[in-house]
Amino acid sequence: MALIQSDRIQLEEVTFDDVAFIFELLNNPTWIENIGDRGINTKEDAANYIQKALRDSYLKNGFGLYKMILKVECIPIGLCGLLKRADLEHVDIGFAILPQYARNGYTYEIAKATYNHARNKLGFEILYGITSKENTASQNLLKKLGLKFIKNINFGNFEEESLLFSSE
Repeated sequence: MALIQSDRIQLEEVTFDDVAFIFELLNNPTWIENIGDRGINTKEDAANYIQKALRDSYLKNGFGLYKMILKVECIPIGLCGLLKRADLEHVDIGFAILPQYARNGYTYEIAKATYNHARNKLGFEILYGITSKENTASQNLLKKLGLKFIKNINFGNFEEESLLFSSE
């Protein structure tokens, strides 16, 4: 069942049927470079990630990262959604797409629908976005959503500072 949708993309909860897709996405060099190595070395690791990083968020927060699916082809192509991180004051919007589907406007299209859902349906007045200094594609997408760069932050396990964007 689609939780959020745009013209070409729908978001659905990630399930344990998606182990192979999550394994592929999280081991993609683009994911590792821009988001980080999550240590997903086996299908069992992927299943644990689905439970701990995705499904637990749905239960605890009522939202999380969802599977981006091309509506016509019914193919999963990435993740998009909202994250509540312990070390950030506000919820942030996150997204990742397999490289073969990048640069088609899919991520912006569904990120915009997710942003509108977060603001209008979930009532979040302020949304954050986080990206690396090198990830200009994500920076441009966050700006296109209307978020503005506010500061550099030390975030996660990255040695370099990340860029924090805000809708405020």
